[in-house]
Amino acid sequence: MKSLKLAAACLLACGAAFAAETALPTADVTAGKDPSYLGRFSGSKLLTYASKDFDALTVPLAALKAVPGQRDTNNNGVFAPEKKLELEGRRQHYVYLIPEGIAPLAVIRNYQNQAKAKGGKTLFECQGESCGGGQRYVNWGGGGNQSIAMIVWHPDRFTDKGNSPAGCAMRGKVLEQRFTSLEVPGSKAHATVLAASIEGNGDCKAFNGRTIVMVDTLETQAMAQTMETPSADEMATAISNTGRVALYGILFDSGKTDVKAESKATLDEIAKLLNSNKSLKLLVVGHTDNVGGFAPNLELSKKRAEAVIAQLASQYKVAPGRLQAFGAAYASPIASNTDEAGRAKNRRVELVPNN
Repeated sequence: MKSLKLAAACLLACGAAFAAETALPTADVTAGKDPSYLGRFSGSKLLTYASKDFDALTVPLAALKAVPGQRDTNNNGVFAPEKKLELEGRRQHYVYLIPEGIAPLAVIRNYQNQAKAKGGKTLFECQGESCGGGQRYVNWGGGGNQSIAMIVWHPDRFTDKGNSPAGCAMRGKVLEQRFTSLEVPGSKAHATVLAASIEGNGDCKAFNGRTIVMVDTLETQAMAQTMETPSADEMATAISNTGRVALYGILFDSGKTDVKAESKATLDEIAKLLNSNKSLKLLVVGHTDNVGGFAPNLELSKKRAEAVIAQLASQYKVAPGRLQAFGAAYASPIASNTDEAGRAKNRRVELVPNN
């Protein structure tokens, strides 16, 4: 019995030795240039940073409400803000550790004041349960409800290890949570700021009681068009060989259904395709990436397909009866939605024969 107790004690001691505590950073853990129009809270340390030249950002403008019957990839109940902005452009993501003794409210007010000093304003603010959604963890876990941080930066985007400083920040239990959405017109920028004091346990106990802040910024800009516009003959060949052709030259503003003027070259070729084959009928299928809920994307993809048909009918005199709109949302991806390169391929219009 004594030897068993000694063995058990050894196991516990050895386990404790391997479960090293994550130390508080004394300098930035990763490199990342702070946004010029916001800067950073004085004395804070950067725990993680990500940047995309072109990406999307959901900016909540109201509390989250449950989307009945839907769960995300981590088995969390899906929530969505009752009002929001869906923006596209240069996106940056930051997580900072705030100096000891600073409450989330002080952090939020400083960011709001900085935006105001740059000619901006606060669009939305909430605290705790008034934000809606999950309140247990900052941006971690499954089987619960999506938090407001998950709406801005879904856990599937998180690449830091769980016991890293950034991991400790994001998987901390929420003690107090505040959130704000900001606009800085002079920089063509929007930002979301989530500040939370957290309970740190286990290897993250050094973070217990500390305040962290997650800042996401987006500078509105158009995406550089890198997809070539196929000719009418190339469209016909693709349809003959694969049963469909994917088009990336039909452009829309984020969350909008109006076909942009830059789409003319692609529309010209679709009209040529239809005029060269008078018996051809097509399904015009709208596809989206997975940013946002399925239901909103389903509606958006259908309305965009309808808008394309309307343009072909009004500008090119194509008989509307030859075209039928269909919205697929993100039900038929051709690439992974985990990065912008894949999401760009999934945002498309496809032509499918409907004879």
